[in-house]
Amino acid sequence: LREFTRCTFPIRRAVCPKLKQVVSTQSTGSCWRLPSGWSAPTWACSTELAILYSKYNTQKMKEHLELFWSRVNIPKVLRAAEQAHLWPELVFLYDKYEEYDNAIQTMMAHPTQCWKEALFKDIITKVANIELYYKALSFYLEYKPMLLNDLLLVLTPRLDHTRAVGYFQKVGQLSLVLPYVKSVQSHNNKVINEALNNIYIENEDYDSLRESIDSYNNFDNIALAQRMEKHELIEFRRIAAYLFKMNNRWKQAVALCKKDQLYKDAMEYAAESRNTEISEDLMGWFLENKNYESFAAGTFVMYDMLRPDVILELAWRHNIMDFAMPYLIQCVREYTLKVDKLEVSDETRTKEAETTNQQPLVLGEQLMITSGPAFNQMPGMYGMPQQPMPQQLYNGGYMGTM
Repeated sequence: LREFTRCTFPIRRAVCPKLKQVVSTQSTGSCWRLPSGWSAPTWACSTELAILYSKYNTQKMKEHLELFWSRVNIPKVLRAAEQAHLWPELVFLYDKYEEYDNAIQTMMAHPTQCWKEALFKDIITKVANIELYYKALSFYLEYKPMLLNDLLLVLTPRLDHTRAVGYFQKVGQLSLVLPYVKSVQSHNNKVINEALNNIYIENEDYDSLRESIDSYNNFDNIALAQRMEKHELIEFRRIAAYLFKMNNRWKQAVALCKKDQLYKDAMEYAAESRNTEISEDLMGWFLENKNYESFAAGTFVMYDMLRPDVILELAWRHNIMDFAMPYLIQCVREYTLKVDKLEVSDETRTKEAETTNQQPLVLGEQLMITSGPAFNQMPGMYGMPQQPMPQQLYNGGYMGTM
């Protein structure tokens, strides 16, 4: 009581005579309340009243701070609120005092009393220590996992996505933040792409995996292909063949398609390889398995890569000329057109040569003969007679004087 009286004496003397009622009530131990009609008109009085509220009437302190927070000594009231364990009021004062790091740490330390979703997301974007971003992710993962994607949406412009995705991979909760990972895949980050591809494989979502591979190519293609070529689902093995094709491993891609009887993909990959050996080997494989329909289809899909003599021999040896006949007819037609074009081109060159040989060259010879004398007979400039050329010098003198 003596200490309180000494500290508040200037306020009581200058501003608040009614504070005597507060002190007398405190000394008797009765229930303390603010005298009716009393307000906090000054900075010092508002500060002391906030401290008294923190000790004797905590329900009123939040209302008082919301009205007069700009008139109190915030550091002093902060200490009083912390000693009284008034965590919501402490967060409120930290926010007003722009100590956002302390506000976030207080909410994470006492979530049941002072955590509010809107306030937390508003303050977290203002902190100076970026490590608090990742502590907030860990806090949400433990305390509010279903709201984690909302927090990530707010922090997306500020996070190191490689670190964030790596953290969720480490704790095994990557599927929980799948919307966030999809939203940041546009950066074409290797860690993000591989993490998302792994989720698609675990969920057996081969359509999304194919779309991801086509849109974002920054990942280890060969490692992913080798992982999926032994997958139990044929669609994932098909994607493995597609990855081998993208990396110019044509033989592996065609071999994997043959193993899974993906005839159409095998023919398309062989045609894209522009390799005659791979194409003809595939045609031979069709005949070994008596797949004559695919043999006939391959003659058109891989038309540019096949040699007519090889196809004719294969068809004759397996007695399937009917399946090869459309291809052979097309080849004959193509070669006939080429020969016709060559004949027309040859005739055109012959006519041009004959026309060139019949043209006379008199004009050119006449110009060469008459150009010399015409130059020598030209009169001197400006009507003056042309002067004779001077005699040649020989060892410093004229030849005529030697």
